[in-house]
Amino acid sequence: MKRYISKIFAGLVLVGLALPGISFGQNADEVFRAAGSPHNPKVNIAFNRYYTAEGLAELSKKIADAHPDLVKRISIGKSYEGRDIWMLQVTNFKKGNPERKPAFYVDGNIHSNEIQGAEICIYTAWYLTENFGDVDYITEVLDDRIFYIVPTINPDARNNYMKEANTGSSPRSGMMPFDDDRDGLVDEDGLDDLDGDGSVTSMRRKSDYGDFIIDPLDPRKMIQIGPDDVTTAQRYELLGSEGIDNDGDGRVNEDRPGYYDPNRDWAWKWQPDYIQGGALKYPFSVPANRAVADFVLAHPNIAGAQSFHNSGGMILRGPGAEEDLATYNRADLRIYDAIGEKGEKMLPGYRYLTVYKDLYSVFGGELDWFYGSRGIYTFTNEIFSSFAYYKNERPDRNQSYDFDRELLANDAFTPWAPYNHPTYGEIEIGGFKKNFGRATPGFMLEEELHRNMAFALYHAHHMPKLSIDKVMEKDLGGGLREVTAIIKNERLMPTHASQDLKYKIERPDYISIDGVSVQAGMIVEDLDLGITTEQKVNPAKLEVANIPGNGTVIVRWIVSGRGTPKITVDSAKGGLITR
Repeated sequence: MKRYISKIFAGLVLVGLALPGISFGQNADEVFRAAGSPHNPKVNIAFNRYYTAEGLAELSKKIADAHPDLVKRISIGKSYEGRDIWMLQVTNFKKGNPERKPAFYVDGNIHSNEIQGAEICIYTAWYLTENFGDVDYITEVLDDRIFYIVPTINPDARNNYMKEANTGSSPRSGMMPFDDDRDGLVDEDGLDDLDGDGSVTSMRRKSDYGDFIIDPLDPRKMIQIGPDDVTTAQRYELLGSEGIDNDGDGRVNEDRPGYYDPNRDWAWKWQPDYIQGGALKYPFSVPANRAVADFVLAHPNIAGAQSFHNSGGMILRGPGAEEDLATYNRADLRIYDAIGEKGEKMLPGYRYLTVYKDLYSVFGGELDWFYGSRGIYTFTNEIFSSFAYYKNERPDRNQSYDFDRELLANDAFTPWAPYNHPTYGEIEIGGFKKNFGRATPGFMLEEELHRNMAFALYHAHHMPKLSIDKVMEKDLGGGLREVTAIIKNERLMPTHASQDLKYKIERPDYISIDGVSVQAGMIVEDLDLGITTEQKVNPAKLEVANIPGNGTVIVRWIVSGRGTPKITVDSAKGGLITR
């Protein structure tokens, strides 16, 4: 009982829960603040581990409860198994209308085993809220922008990956059941954890005809024998992933849960399963994806987006397929390139790549739906790279073994041990555990979270930031005045991406004047030469197709009356400002 109570107490400490009369923080005079980290946070979270769907939900609730003026926590929908898809809306709710601020959408964990994205999302919400009021940059960001943060859009399979028998690469899908081997049964031959270590590793068997031997320098490794090699060492054959033939069809682990791909389910350049493996019957078949799409469609203020996957150390942009090349306009690619290339600097070892050209073809991906369908500049980061194991060495086949031994005290590998298999007889089971390889090791995790968050913040920083930079009046005589306003966009992104302009996805920007009687309204094409384009219908409310990044739009009205004019700029993605 004493050991049991100790474990409960330790668990409460790890997730930062508070017990009556017990403080897990420290007095301010007992700590020295590290640069770039919150000091004396209201919510203490350990960022050297991963949390289940329920753990993420609890952490998101704690952040929201601790910062009611900065966070609203909502459910945007339900997963297939009925879990809430939790979103944290983070901004300074006391300043401005949150629905009219430029918005940045972030999600993670669409693939269930690609878990780091959820922790990056939680870290982002935690970092923004704990630094608000202390760090000027963060305070300004939350005054001007709103973040829509969804830690996991695949909570069902996240839990399956963590709690059930899996490899480091399974499951990739959600938990909707399918008959993968077409035998009339559903999910009847999944993965098996025969040795009970929590992971599905590998099986090997001694065999005079095997073509592998144990590495004499490291008993964890297997070395393949070449056709001309002569050896007296014990030979082994490799039998594949740990498991048994549960349904007696002569195959092992062939009908696992799911095995569709949630990232082939989006309604842009979608293709059926026989063309794009992993696609379901129609776009947005996955309930969580439908919930995200409905939210995005209802929030035209979203100007930038970021999705987090693993692994390989990549900053990815679309198009997913070469057939979609024409979607990505050259003007928008300059914006993607500027942000992506900055990301390579901020994320050492990461490469800025294009999906179809540098990875593989993807139809119906989330990345392309956000940009192609909504005109939202979007990146996908593949979290973690083996470059991080030994930053000055080229990765090789020994690197994982060396890293496990030298930096993880052999914690990532299950030693080979005998097992009496019902089909293969006497075998051995062992190998790397599911939490190693794709998932960032604990001691490296917080840096990974911070750097990827910083990249997302840089992206969000360059969403449109509008101001009415200058207003000039000129007396024309006869009771008439000329009012000229210069509208400035201080950031890289325009108020409408080229894709948005091409398909008229979002309404134009409106620049209006009131408080006076408007006789004429026009867009100034050249201020020096006096070239204008008049808007003859409703001249008080000028329609502007786009306010360019790092650029200006100049408008002019001829007005009468003695009132003081009030000018308003109303942009779906650029916000609402007046002067």
